[in-house]
Amino acid sequence: MPAFRYEAADALGHTKKGVLNADSARAARSDLRGQGLLPIVVEAIASQVDESGKTTRRRSFGDKLSTVELALFTRQLASLLEASLPLEQAFSALLEQAERTYVRDLIASIRSEVMAGSSLSDALSHHPRDFTDIYRALVASGEQIGQLARVLSRLADYIERRNALVQKVRLAFMYPAIVTCVAFAIVIFLLAYVVPQIVTVFANTKQKLPFLTVVMLAVSDFVRNYGLIVGGIVVAALFAWRAALRNPDLKYRWHSWLLTAPMYGKFERALNTSRFASTLAITTGSGVPILRALQTSRDTLSNVAMRDQVEEATTRVREGVGLARALSAHKHFPPMLVHMIRAGEATGELPAMLERASSAQEQDLERRALTIAGLLEPVLILVMGVVVLLIVLAVLMPIIEINQLVR
Repeated sequence: MPAFRYEAADALGHTKKGVLNADSARAARSDLRGQGLLPIVVEAIASQVDESGKTTRRRSFGDKLSTVELALFTRQLASLLEASLPLEQAFSALLEQAERTYVRDLIASIRSEVMAGSSLSDALSHHPRDFTDIYRALVASGEQIGQLARVLSRLADYIERRNALVQKVRLAFMYPAIVTCVAFAIVIFLLAYVVPQIVTVFANTKQKLPFLTVVMLAVSDFVRNYGLIVGGIVVAALFAWRAALRNPDLKYRWHSWLLTAPMYGKFERALNTSRFASTLAITTGSGVPILRALQTSRDTLSNVAMRDQVEEATTRVREGVGLARALSAHKHFPPMLVHMIRAGEATGELPAMLERASSAQEQDLERRALTIAGLLEPVLILVMGVVVLLIVLAVLMPIIEINQLVR
């Protein structure tokens, strides 16, 4: 049954907003009048239906669940189902707690599809932008084995742990990024405005300027005359590079180089290995077949080269080769991960071993992020100091020479 968002007025003139389920907009208005309310606005949620009740698929552009909202939604739904609430009542409770309009519309849409007889995984499949393939696959697995609440709880743990890791990495690089932007802005301001006004005074005296001052004036003139052009070229080059990476061969070569790049290569491998291990752990632990779990885990990797390696390992597993042996043929997967998988296959506790490997990779990733950020901070400060020192010297050297002439 479609869901409708309404705004209505009661007998005292007070406005009331909410969501209700009805066969059509006309039926929704009739239900509101039956409750003693005067309908003001009645519209289909997420443009699900038109006035005649026909289903549509249009959605607002660019709007979707954030990772924090997804984690909260999953955790709340798992808790409600663990409390033995029926799925329909659980979604009704989630609908009352939702704050953002888009989240309320999304929950109401899923609830209406569940009430119409669809399974939860089928209802979620109508919203692929909000719920990824791995999310829907795990929900379907939980429904099949009759452990939906437990699977959702593990899924909530997985999303929260992933969000925490992303937050730590972002925080590690935030300070260097801010320092870089501020330093760049200060240098541009000094070269474009401060240096010309001060040094021009000495140029008008017909005094022979020091070499450093002449160079700084040339740089200043270049920044003022061609700075915007250079900035436009840089932006255009970035867009051109992004467009070029749509070429599969070029993208593969670029991602392969990233895996071996100085300093950053280990960070790239740790990031993708952590994603792979954590996703494979939760999928295999939730009853997803190993081949489907490998395919789902492969899709979470951001590096195309490692994704192809997982695809090759999946092919070998399909042929009967063990997962540890299939992954050991590729050098970009750390030996620790391969050893943990081999131990899990030998003991029958593959999900638990993958969880441990994932935790170890997350710690390694966090350590590498902090190391790179820690190295960048003094380098940026040193470079900024040298540039400012050169600018100050370019300004002071003519003053020093004038003082010497006066003496």
